[in-house]
Amino acid sequence: MSTPERARIPLMRPVFAWLLVIAGSVLILLTPALWNGFPFLFYDSGAYLDLAIAGGFRPERSAFYGAFLGMFRPQLSLWIATSAQVLLTVLVIADFARVLSPRITPSRVFFTILGLCLVTGLPWKAADILPDILAPVLVLCLYLLGFHGDRLSLRHKAALSATAVLAATSHASHLGLAAGLAAVIALIQIALRRATVVSSSANAKLPALVFGLSLMLVVAGNFVLTGDVFVSRSGPGFILARLVQDGVAQRVLNDTCPQAAYRLCAYRNDLPQDSNDFLWKWQSPLSKLGGFTAIEPEAKSIIVESLERYPWLNLKMAILDTLAQFATFRTGDGIEPLNSVPVPALRKYMPRQLASYLASRQRNGEIRFTLINTVQIPVESASMACLAVLLFIAVRRRVFDDRLFLPAFMLVALLGNAFICGALSSPHDRYQSRLMWPVCLSAILLLARWSQDARLRRPELSIESELGLARVNP
Repeated sequence: MSTPERARIPLMRPVFAWLLVIAGSVLILLTPALWNGFPFLFYDSGAYLDLAIAGGFRPERSAFYGAFLGMFRPQLSLWIATSAQVLLTVLVIADFARVLSPRITPSRVFFTILGLCLVTGLPWKAADILPDILAPVLVLCLYLLGFHGDRLSLRHKAALSATAVLAATSHASHLGLAAGLAAVIALIQIALRRATVVSSSANAKLPALVFGLSLMLVVAGNFVLTGDVFVSRSGPGFILARLVQDGVAQRVLNDTCPQAAYRLCAYRNDLPQDSNDFLWKWQSPLSKLGGFTAIEPEAKSIIVESLERYPWLNLKMAILDTLAQFATFRTGDGIEPLNSVPVPALRKYMPRQLASYLASRQRNGEIRFTLINTVQIPVESASMACLAVLLFIAVRRRVFDDRLFLPAFMLVALLGNAFICGALSSPHDRYQSRLMWPVCLSAILLLARWSQDARLRRPELSIESELGLARVNP
């Protein structure tokens, strides 16, 4: 064997190891869906498949996520799009782990992903035909761009930015999350400059660029599809539904009807008490009044009037809904028998796949999440508590690196997501559960970082000493 050939073998081994890890991780994340017999579907999945194949505009659905699905020809096999979504998730997880822990081995990344599959809802989200999985992908990408952008190559930054833009444009709540997290990174950047900290830095340029580009794409896409300039046609309807659920809208209607001439006045005594019933139930007030686009002007007016008449009640309910969403994160929300909801889209666009869906465990109500949540909820709760403790230690020690920035960023992302989904819509488990696996991932990586630092430094600098835990010598 020649010398160049011998030199090439050691270089090929790490590449082969990482390819093996990526392929194995994709297979692990697909395992629940393979066991189900079909990719997981939600009530919204049929609409996204319609956008993916037929195109068009739906006020409550993202055309960009539909285009993402359409790239992989779901009419041939929905498994292609599902696998692509899972692969994207695995690549971002592996990249996040490698940037935060440059010495991490492929095997450790694999077992970390395996652990996340066991103790979080990651595989159930990744293989679901919904943009939900892209919310945590967005959070991880923005963190890398905001706190490690200066150490990334141009190609690396471009790939992360493109992924973040896809994630931000895939759902209106993701766009709001991108705006909030970019603002948080900017505030941290300003605070670090004032504190004259030079050992580590934050830079909001790339996260702000991601948000700005995503916003422009959403507005431009809406203009191309409808001829009008706007960000969201469904946002006011979702907020109105939350006001109906909290009883605020009823107060406004009782105060102003019939003088205000709201069309909703005709239904003020028959408004449902659940936001889902208001939004989606057959023959609901929203449906009778023409849907999201038709009710948008009236919804905006009622929202503004509610703020003028009941500012403190609105604030109280927004806080309560945010807190409720923050603590609501059971796995499995929506992975249930959907009756005939996705059947028309499947029959129309992929009739040869319909039999597989009808025979799936989800369709026949054979999936139970009781045992899964018995394990996952305590683990995810403990991970949040762990991040809070690690943040406290980092602040106390004035450690200005990932040990401070990452837990703070993740906790802010959780709180921001809870506000966007809970206060601007209404609390649902699936909204918050989608961000729980990045919390666990961050806790794992940070604990490993603290443990490594404790071994390299003096024993008194360990986490145990910071928490006041006694060391017992054998």
